[in-house]
Amino acid sequence: MISVDEIMTANVFTLSPESSVYDARCLMSEQDIRHLPVVDEANKLVGLVTQRDLLSASESTLYTTSNDARVELEKQHKIEKIMTRTVKTIDERDSLRSAALRLRKYKHGCLPVVTDGELKGIITDTDFVGVAVHLLEQLESSIPVEEF
Repeated sequence: MISVDEIMTANVFTLSPESSVYDARCLMSEQDIRHLPVVDEANKLVGLVTQRDLLSASESTLYTTSNDARVELEKQHKIEKIMTRTVKTIDERDSLRSAALRLRKYKHGCLPVVTDGELKGIITDTDFVGVAVHLLEQLESSIPVEEF
């Protein structure tokens, strides 16, 4: 059995509930990520903020505002106001298959990896694309090439 801890990202970028929407937007942009677990001071998962959450919380593009006004507004709003509090998780000892089935069932883009109540990592749909690419490469390299 291949377990979740074999492909999960262990060094996870996180925020606290007191972080601002602006902090989340900057961190996602700087690190090129779409999911941020929200943890308390004991590293216990208390929520999740996604790129979709940020889009939902932002002003409409139909309403024209200055970038400075948008930034100030985002700095005033805390992550705890927009984060998802009930988060589907997986244990690092669970099988990769179980994680894939859970992502598909709930149509989520990620699963925070929580073991004994503590955030250990995150596994995303992008991780599974990487696994699929690796498997396809292995399959293709094992197929004999016919000579004409």
